[in-house]
Amino acid sequence: MRLASPRPRLLKAVAAACVLSAPLAPAATAGTPADEGDRHRAGVVISVTTTRVGAPGNPPVAVVPFTDAVYTDCDAAPETSRGCLTVGAVGYPYEIGRLEITVAQWVAFLNTADPEGRDPFDLYDESESGASWPKYGQVEFSEDARRGRHYAPARPEWADKPYGFADFLDAARLVNSLVNGRILSKSTRTEGGFTYVNYQVRLSPRTERGMYDLDRPDTTRTEDSGFVVPSQNEWVKAAYYDPNGGGTNAYWKYPTNPGVFGDGDATAPSPTVLNPTTGDVTNASTQPLASYRPSGGAAPTWCPAQVPPDDCTTVNPLGLDPTTYAEVYQGSLSTVGQARTTSPWGTLDQGGNAVEWTDTITPPPTGQDFGRVWRRLHGGVSNSAPYQMWPSAVGLQPQDNYFYRHTYPWLGIRIGVIGDLEPEGR
Repeated sequence: MRLASPRPRLLKAVAAACVLSAPLAPAATAGTPADEGDRHRAGVVISVTTTRVGAPGNPPVAVVPFTDAVYTDCDAAPETSRGCLTVGAVGYPYEIGRLEITVAQWVAFLNTADPEGRDPFDLYDESESGASWPKYGQVEFSEDARRGRHYAPARPEWADKPYGFADFLDAARLVNSLVNGRILSKSTRTEGGFTYVNYQVRLSPRTERGMYDLDRPDTTRTEDSGFVVPSQNEWVKAAYYDPNGGGTNAYWKYPTNPGVFGDGDATAPSPTVLNPTTGDVTNASTQPLASYRPSGGAAPTWCPAQVPPDDCTTVNPLGLDPTTYAEVYQGSLSTVGQARTTSPWGTLDQGGNAVEWTDTITPPPTGQDFGRVWRRLHGGVSNSAPYQMWPSAVGLQPQDNYFYRHTYPWLGIRIGVIGDLEPEGR
């Protein structure tokens, strides 16, 4: 199981767990699903804020995976067994989420897509609950709740944290719900030189077709306008490409600051410090800033105040002993946006916090796919080192790795927009 680069301790512990277990400020506006007679009125309304990314036709940059450099093209890069690829060029204007999708937004989607609480599309697992996983469980399920209310944040503090148990199919279903839903309003504002667009969208329960046709495992975009899971190039451009020419070859080393390629982590952003019971960032005045584990330092961490401390350090759905659990599960997701450091286009948290899916299909690392579809991920992780935030950290993973999805609580979603979306009549 490869996320961004091999992590031996995690792989070893997860392998052991396999044996032991054999048999967005909150961006969602909660509401009650409305009349089912109108597909547009059957879902909860959520708010999605994007930032506009311009400079169409920007040049790409070449990277050797997981190395501390960028090049003008692959001819200028050294020949290594890791190969070389170009990233970041996008020939059209587009939008990308200012923040990661939050637990509150995800819960709104769950209650829309699964109002009866039957989970026909495998959107939920008990390992995501606070009861099963006190420190990392984000979402509770109640079988006895009334229709459209079966899912809720495990604790109030989780509502504005990134949803962290996503695979690509989850992300695609959320996008389809947005595409099939109704845009109720759209507003634009300028802040700090960036242009942000806010959409109020009533979600649709129709999740299997829309921007992505989930009857096809290797699905790609079916429309040229609508909500999307960003492509690798869209994601990389929003995180690193400086339209003013800063950085190296106009690309930053981190989504938070230009940095200096070749200096290791010397110019990395500072790591966040979190309130130990809420996950709020307490050192936002220190800039630039990102949620990650600094080399030789501790990862940012918190556990809901309602949870007994012993449960936070011992109870887990994998059956790991406390020592192994403490070694493997380091790093917590922080409240979205509170690090405050923006990318060249005004996004937040593209460096650190949750690693994020793209819809870019890529060959598997072994050269054999065994019938699985692999996609790229980006963004660094709150439990990992600064190099995960480099543009060369071109991670990949099967889009539907069920076990990894439920044992790696840092897999997130950021929404994109292509084309020009406008509100519909109510």
